[in-house]
Amino acid sequence: MTTIEETFVRLNQSTFRSKFHLSLKDKEYVHEKGMNVIRSHCEDFIKERLAPSNPKNDGKQTPMRGHPVFIAQHACACCCRGCLEKWYRVPKGKELTKRQQAQIVNLLMAWIEKEMNQ
Repeated sequence: MTTIEETFVRLNQSTFRSKFHLSLKDKEYVHEKGMNVIRSHCEDFIKERLAPSNPKNDGKQTPMRGHPVFIAQHACACCCRGCLEKWYRVPKGKELTKRQQAQIVNLLMAWIEKEMNQ
């Protein structure tokens, strides 16, 4: 298992993944809501949109904008089950465990925090 920092290094080597950043509007939203609320949203999004064994509209379930967590999901390759399989070897067709969900949430929140500090 790799650390979050090692994962960031790997993601930054991808031209596609490294182009994602929080906009000023996204950062204002995070400031307004606070990190605890954003984490709660993140947990809900992962549980509802990514954790099921066969998520509805898999491959298209994560918008490219509209919420800081969505941006983080694309930046971290946690946007669909195909990306999870390709980047993290998490097989499709099997529900994510609570631990896997927590690891994804932690990664996404670390990315958002990093973006907020830039």
